[in-house]
Amino acid sequence: MATTLYSATMSLDGFIAGPDGDMSWLTEHLTGGNPTAERLLAGVGAILAGRTTYGGDDPNRGTEKEGAFGGAYHGPVVVLTHRPPADPPPDVVFCTDLHDAVARACGAAGEGYVNVLGADVARQCVAAGLLDEVLVFVAPVLLGDGVRLFHHPGGAQVRLERLPGETEHWYRVLRRGGADAA
Repeated sequence: MATTLYSATMSLDGFIAGPDGDMSWLTEHLTGGNPTAERLLAGVGAILAGRTTYGGDDPNRGTEKEGAFGGAYHGPVVVLTHRPPADPPPDVVFCTDLHDAVARACGAAGEGYVNVLGADVARQCVAAGLLDEVLVFVAPVLLGDGVRLFHHPGGAQVRLERLPGETEHWYRVLRRGGADAA
């Protein structure tokens, strides 16, 4: 069974994108090897992205590194959107229902990870009890404004459990009242 994982690189002050979704700030922080990111990429079986993230600002746009994981990801992509395109690319599935999108992404991922991309889709997955893990890479920069890692004013508290052996901020989501709640 697939594991749903929201992974993102975040500024120290909590932003995953600058104002208007600007991702250019990230380019200078994606240099050099990252063993955790490389291990994650090897386990990703599908990507679940929001429409804004899917069609949005890529810090590597126009280069050989354009796309998820610096262009290194080549696999199934499911996009959650209110407005699917009339002529979708053949290798991308567009869904208008969150549960359907997660089910399709999990089916495509097999035993691997469904890497959730996009703060709004991640927020929806948490609210629906569909997110299993969160992995945060922290970049040494203060953006001051932009898209927060999680933004849900008035939302409920969500407990997390640090995954043993991980050096990055990698957590399991503890569901209220579920078997994994402490």
